[in-house]
Amino acid sequence: MANRHGGKILADQLAIQGVTRVFSVPGESFLAALDGLYDHAIPNIVCRQEGGAAMMAEAHGKLTGKPGVLFVTRGPGASNAASGLHVAMQDSTPMVVFVGQIALDHRDREAFQEVDYRAFFGPLVKWVAEVERTDRLPEYISRAFQVAQSGRPGPVVLALPEDILSAVVDVHDRGPTVPVHPPVDGATARAALADLASHKRPLIIAGGPGWSTKAQHDLEALAAATGIPVAVTFRRQDYMDNAHPNYAGDLGVGANPRLAQRLKDADALLVLGSRLGDIATGGYELMNPAAHGKTLIHIHPDPDELGRVYQPTTAIAARAPDMLAAMVGINDIQADCAEWTAQARADYVWWQQPKETPGAVKMEAVIGWLSSHLDGRGIITNGAGNYAAFLHRYARFRGYRSQVAPTSGSMGYGLPAAIAAKLEHPDRPVICLAGDGCLQMTIQELSTARQHGADIIVIVANNGRYGTIRMHQEKIYPGRVSGTDLFNPDYVALAAAYGGTGHLVTETAQFSAAFQKAEKGGLHIIELKLDPDMLATGFSLSDLAPRP
Repeated sequence: MANRHGGKILADQLAIQGVTRVFSVPGESFLAALDGLYDHAIPNIVCRQEGGAAMMAEAHGKLTGKPGVLFVTRGPGASNAASGLHVAMQDSTPMVVFVGQIALDHRDREAFQEVDYRAFFGPLVKWVAEVERTDRLPEYISRAFQVAQSGRPGPVVLALPEDILSAVVDVHDRGPTVPVHPPVDGATARAALADLASHKRPLIIAGGPGWSTKAQHDLEALAAATGIPVAVTFRRQDYMDNAHPNYAGDLGVGANPRLAQRLKDADALLVLGSRLGDIATGGYELMNPAAHGKTLIHIHPDPDELGRVYQPTTAIAARAPDMLAAMVGINDIQADCAEWTAQARADYVWWQQPKETPGAVKMEAVIGWLSSHLDGRGIITNGAGNYAAFLHRYARFRGYRSQVAPTSGSMGYGLPAAIAAKLEHPDRPVICLAGDGCLQMTIQELSTARQHGADIIVIVANNGRYGTIRMHQEKIYPGRVSGTDLFNPDYVALAAAYGGTGHLVTETAQFSAAFQKAEKGGLHIIELKLDPDMLATGFSLSDLAPRP
């Protein structure tokens, strides 16, 4: 091998690992890495703030199943990126982050922007390391990609001192990583499925990492063959065609109370990939961790997760798609639960019936029209806020990766995720649904969208407040509003300032024309002018309350 500086070695390793795109905010601490990328056809999506860049890289990992790659500089750059790393960890998304670092001989002096990244990122990611020898770069990079994709996927951080990146050495490259996943034994799969089907009130719960279009089809085939209803976890609604007769809805924030009751009533659960955390279990109240009283068959790629909260009857360390592939070929096991499944579906259909909200713009009607119009063609992204409850309740997702959203509940995620989605799928319509508070957390990335030709449609649910916080504030401290009102820009003018087109919707009937115009191309912002009280009291407080 010829002598190469560390940045060139790094870029060559990324090419070997099959990286097709990186996201970054440039910094002088990794100039050698930028120089290395110059010789490769790997696009560098230059963003406006590291939080947005990290969320784009995370969304890329969600969309492709391959690690999203991020470059940020030391100190404030790395700190800004932490929000996206938190999303990747809680969402089990593969991600590799390279952080520029001070020179080795400056360490432990509180040099300019110095941070101990092992201590800073240690609790937040799967693995963090600092490379101290240039000739070991291939080793560390290979391990980073291996760790990010193995077991339960997640984010990995490598800190790269600038003198390590600029040093010149002669070193051999490493080949592409091959993540190792435990095989699924056919007899084990049969026994688990037979146990599930022997119960009167079985329920399949799908979630977690590693999903695919094939896994979606396998899940649908398994549900049809066994007759068992299927629920999905928070923001995993695209794991199964929502039109499937066995689809029962999502166990997310503001879940259908009838589905929540069904989880309580189920006598057997097949949990595929989900950690079965607090969102799916209603704050651990729908299932008591001390004594849940169910047959629990838990499938998860991380053996340390099995039995962590809920004691399983059967625990299998495996990827959910691999278990599905083993189970779907078993066609002679059926459950005697036709009425149970039919009622689960009827409850889902009941929950989809629109509940009218106050104001001239009805979010329930907007989402209903959008869902019917797209019919699975597009990709919808969102961050966090009460506006998302309408999407979860009224949208029907038809195919895998038509929904890209943070299970961590991170605000500001929708816009960066939409940009990443459009770059990966330029032929598909990509829609970001955001609240006014959510959008303004990463709104500067509109510039990134324009620079890199990501023609997305941004729908802003503008009620002039942090709606979720206001909802809880009105409930717990009525009449004592504090810190939840927002000033908003003129979104129509803002769209024009970024070279796009803005649309102001003040009545529901105006939305369809605005959206169909936006579909023709370009960057579009559609502002929904909502009744200020609608998201805080007209929908959530009544519809999120438990029902009999």
